[in-house]
Amino acid sequence: MDCKTELISYADTGYFSSLILDYLKEDIRLKPFYQYSPINPDFEEIIKQRKQFPTDRELLVCELKLQYKGIEISDKVSQNIQLLNDQNTFSVCTAHQPNLFTGYLYFIYKILHTIKLAEYLKEKYPSYHFVPVYYMGSEDNDLEELGTVHTGDHTYRWQTKQRGAVGRMRTDDLKPMIEEVTQHLGTNEYARKITEIIKAAYLEHADIQSATAHLVNTLFGEYGLITIIADTPGFKKAILPVMKEDLFNETPFKIVSAVTGRISKYYHAQATPREINLFYLDDQLRERIVKEGHQWHVLNTEIHFTRNELEAELEFHPERFSPNVILRGILQETILPNIAFIGGGGELSYWMELKELFAHFKVPYPLLMLRCSALWVDSKSMQRLKKVRLGPKDLFQDTETLINHFVENNTQQQLVLKDEYEQIEKLYAVLDKKAAGIDVTLRASAAAEKKKSLVSIGKLEHKFLRAEKKKFAWQTELIRNVKNELFPHHHLQERWENLLPFYAMYGPDFIKTVYQNLDPLNKDFIIIIKK
Repeated sequence: MDCKTELISYADTGYFSSLILDYLKEDIRLKPFYQYSPINPDFEEIIKQRKQFPTDRELLVCELKLQYKGIEISDKVSQNIQLLNDQNTFSVCTAHQPNLFTGYLYFIYKILHTIKLAEYLKEKYPSYHFVPVYYMGSEDNDLEELGTVHTGDHTYRWQTKQRGAVGRMRTDDLKPMIEEVTQHLGTNEYARKITEIIKAAYLEHADIQSATAHLVNTLFGEYGLITIIADTPGFKKAILPVMKEDLFNETPFKIVSAVTGRISKYYHAQATPREINLFYLDDQLRERIVKEGHQWHVLNTEIHFTRNELEAELEFHPERFSPNVILRGILQETILPNIAFIGGGGELSYWMELKELFAHFKVPYPLLMLRCSALWVDSKSMQRLKKVRLGPKDLFQDTETLINHFVENNTQQQLVLKDEYEQIEKLYAVLDKKAAGIDVTLRASAAAEKKKSLVSIGKLEHKFLRAEKKKFAWQTELIRNVKNELFPHHHLQERWENLLPFYAMYGPDFIKTVYQNLDPLNKDFIIIIKK
């Protein structure tokens, strides 16, 4: 697909937190909270450090083979699973919940970023192997978030009465939502193709995590991407010591609370640790565990444990314990030979709270990389922007600010009353001196009149602009429409739109085009413009 790209700094987009902007500048205040430079990462050093920590590769490969049983996989995926047995193989990982139908567009971008980074590293360090991994957060129980899909002005929600971990939910009652979503995609070849892909994933697999694994494999299997579901007894058993420390000593709470206290001096702390950072997980159930006296209670249930009972439950049913955001990364980095974690701004913010926790449990802390962010500009939108002599970068301004600037730059009238403001300043400077010479108390009256005059000029300026806007009616309407289409509901496109309409329009070339235009080491927001 013929496209060109433009870059805009993350700071200039106006959509990224001060913490992330400072992280990308390596602000000295943040340096205690991460290990490796995000600007010029020394991958050789990262690999060297990662080699010092053992990974149970036999467990990893065994679990992956079980998870991929019955899924038709590419040679690259099969090869990458086998390569994980090799001590010179490392993973590059991104993580995300199993949002229905891939959820937001940025899910696609973070996976492609992961794939591109693995390929870059393989080319640069040919004596090692690098495997791209999607770590599925299948235990998340936020159905409102994971079960909602947006396409343009349409919003769809999964109407199910199921509860608990979304990944474990059955797909039996998804058919009405699938029919509702896909009927708006059209009937062209690509619309039919993506409809078939969605139905094959969700109507032919028993639960959401299996359906998501199938869907991701269909879309990205050719690139060798591996999906890992950590919700297994084997994987959970790998962090038994961590879970015991959390349940019986509240160690993670103490460590992370101290760190968030230091971060909060300068930034908003993204995640708040709890005394216990584990949920109890069972069919239709994912609830917090709290300690009450000498017993542990599962909230909103009648389930209680003594210490001995809880230790036995951990030993015999580790899969019934689900880490929250504080401990999830510990599980991820324990079971994977990982060197880099690719995440969004919110993810990296809470990972920076965890470095000392990783050190305490002797778990390797990875390089934190901000995922690629992108805006897709279709050719029709680009043609409309050209009519008003604007470019995609202009759209990152607030809509009214953008329109005001457009009118001011294109009118023949003087709408900014700069000279008049200066004249008022000069006039009242003279009046202030006269007032002081007559009676010093009159200066306050002069200042009050000056303020009224400046307000009046401001109101006139606003009326001039509003009247002039009417002369640019079609242009301002065009700007509003393009802005609303590319920044739906004032969100970044990637944080609202879903893959489906893009696939229905462009087919698999959409994914390939984004893949080709992503630079895994780029430090700017990318705009991809369809010619």
